[in-house]
Amino acid sequence: MKDYKCDFPQLNDDYVYIDSAATTLTPTTVIDAINDYYRNYSVNIHRGMYKQSYEATEIYENTRRKAAAFIGAKTEEIVYTRGTTSALNLLAQRYGNRILKKGDDIVVSELAHHSSLLPWQHIAAETGANLRYVPLDSEGRLIVDNIKKTLSDKTKIVALTHVSNVMGYLAPVKEVTELAHAVGAKVVLDCAQAVSHVPIDVKQLNVDFMAFSAHKMLGPTGIGILYGKHNLLESMEPLEYGGDMVDFVEKDHAVWKDVPQRFEAGTMPIASVFGLAKAIDYLEAVGLDHIHDHIVKLAKMTIDGLQSIEDVTIYNEHSDSGIVTFNLKNVPSHDALSFYAEENVALRAGHHCAMLVGKKLGVNSTLRASFYIYNDEKDVHRFLDVTKQAVDYFRTLGF
Repeated sequence: MKDYKCDFPQLNDDYVYIDSAATTLTPTTVIDAINDYYRNYSVNIHRGMYKQSYEATEIYENTRRKAAAFIGAKTEEIVYTRGTTSALNLLAQRYGNRILKKGDDIVVSELAHHSSLLPWQHIAAETGANLRYVPLDSEGRLIVDNIKKTLSDKTKIVALTHVSNVMGYLAPVKEVTELAHAVGAKVVLDCAQAVSHVPIDVKQLNVDFMAFSAHKMLGPTGIGILYGKHNLLESMEPLEYGGDMVDFVEKDHAVWKDVPQRFEAGTMPIASVFGLAKAIDYLEAVGLDHIHDHIVKLAKMTIDGLQSIEDVTIYNEHSDSGIVTFNLKNVPSHDALSFYAEENVALRAGHHCAMLVGKKLGVNSTLRASFYIYNDEKDVHRFLDVTKQAVDYFRTLGF
């Protein structure tokens, strides 16, 4: 496996970054693209006939085409958003609010990130629709049989998480989508944790909507993608109103632009779009299958190592991704986290914006290590050594 560390200026020999489920690091090519916008363009798009504005607009729209190809969509089905959270809120407010009524069902799961749960929880309260939770199996996975038991002719939305950001489990998306469509429901797929290592073809999966964030896939913050089937996007009203999303304005009414532009009001994060293009290029050059195999290998190596350390509880021994969730027995996770931080090992502690998962596990907070392409076996060994030191340290303190 090639050593990718040299592409990431944030890294050095003493720093182990294993918090990629929160945000991936940014390679030099992406940083250069962002700097290129500010250094050579620093203009608005769609509104100028001068060279810099024209070229910036071309890059902006070419990135939309690149993002569409990356997930097997049509260009007009790609909406730029602030990220997964804003995309899912837009859907709930402008699609869910229109089609849902009292007595309808919205199917969700306890594995959902808050961004994939709270918008639907809010819309359920507004419309009188019901939230239906798919029971998880004994390992905490979403399985097809339990989906079948939860769906009914009342189901209108199935909000599905492709990869759990706590458990690292892959959902059976294609099977769930077929079952949902059989009862007339639409499928909304949260791909925030999947897009960086799972090849996605929205047409093959046949999902109705899908969302992801650039900062989870080597890109910059503040930019994400909402995919929607074209006819469904066309049925939606904008969430924000202002410049660049309207065709013409009268004193008492206005006519919106076609999708996707009607959802992109005001000045968008143009520099971040420049960066997103290079992030996609980087991922395609490496290969998502290759990345997936690499991070799963590191996660398994980590889990095997943790199992040999006394007083460590692992919550996802069969992770399908680079995510490993665990605790040191009797040690509050944030206390443990401070020990790792002192050793320059960066991981995460808390409920990971997915409190229902913690409740299912019977804990308030967990530690989470999450590996990516710039990690290697040396990082795993360093993490395991620090974990052993942490266990010994807290044991001497009487934990």
